[in-house]
Amino acid sequence: MSTKTHWEKIYKEKSPKEVSWTQEIPQSSIDFFKDFKIDKEAPIIDIGGGESKFVDYLIDEGYQNISVLDISKNAIDRAKERVGKKSENINWIVCDINEFNPKQKYAFWHDRAVFHFLTSKIEIKRYVETVKLNAKAFVIGTFSTSGPKKCSGLDITQYDEKSLTKLFNQDNILTKRVEYINHTTPFETIQNFIFCSFSSK
Repeated sequence: MSTKTHWEKIYKEKSPKEVSWTQEIPQSSIDFFKDFKIDKEAPIIDIGGGESKFVDYLIDEGYQNISVLDISKNAIDRAKERVGKKSENINWIVCDINEFNPKQKYAFWHDRAVFHFLTSKIEIKRYVETVKLNAKAFVIGTFSTSGPKKCSGLDITQYDEKSLTKLFNQDNILTKRVEYINHTTPFETIQNFIFCSFSSK
């Protein structure tokens, strides 16, 4: 089964309460985002944001240049339905992150729980290069070395502060903030994440 088929099946068959990554309020993402004081008109992208409610927060706060990328069309369609008429003002992108070639540079790039699904050196290197070339500020949230080793039946790559910052702290990229955060799933289990934010000099 291809990666895309896997995720289309997940978002066709499972409700938000049946998947571990669901958050009613993406508080950690919001807190990290606030650190950067992004202009309301600045371009923002949420990677793997299909059913995340981070886009809802951005809309409610008056941000006007929002893109949401997800590999799953089903996830995007569900998000559009949830957001309602305001979804017309969002740039929805159905694309595998491994194949994403940004058409613009972003003031802020947000990724909670996509990056850790990249397990080959080639995929990881391409992602890192894409972010550094196309984002002025970015936040990466992944499973930590104390978190799960799989998600949705797929292998993931765990990170700690040293391994995650080492990947991105190159070519005038600086670490802004690092935090380990426990996420409580809809099943009342705990998943430990590491969130790191970065900015260019």
